[in-house]
Amino acid sequence: MEVILLENIKNLGKIGDAVKVKRGYARNFLIKYGKALKASKENKVLVNKKKIELNEKNVALKKEAKKTYDIINKKSYKFSKEAKDNNELYGSIKPKELSKAIESVDKIEIKPSQIDLNKQINKIGSYDAIINLHSEIQAKVHIEVVKKEEEN
Repeated sequence: MEVILLENIKNLGKIGDAVKVKRGYARNFLIKYGKALKASKENKVLVNKKKIELNEKNVALKKEAKKTYDIINKKSYKFSKEAKDNNELYGSIKPKELSKAIESVDKIEIKPSQIDLNKQINKIGSYDAIINLHSEIQAKVHIEVVKKEEEN
């Protein structure tokens, strides 16, 4: 399915580009969240007219992402979790949990879908995560998982 992008999308294209994507990706993500329009002559003309406005919006989003980047990049977040004797957690740390931690510590809203954990966090230790703030800006955060001390 061919769509016209309304914003820069990493590994896909820039504003105004006509790209071919799978039908489900187009329908369920790009079009649904206003990131693209179905490719047609009318939509191409519309996007070309709105391109300046869309680029200005993109610059504003990039500035906002840069502010967030300056706050959270290379920051460390600590989680205290119950673990078994072999240091495996009773459940893993998910992007949603990291998102809540960032919001409570830094008062910044990060969607779980913006967080890339690289690997599952299911043991005590140190991990790194990538946070996609903008198609061109990624912050790296450090996650420290420690064993929750038993209370007597």
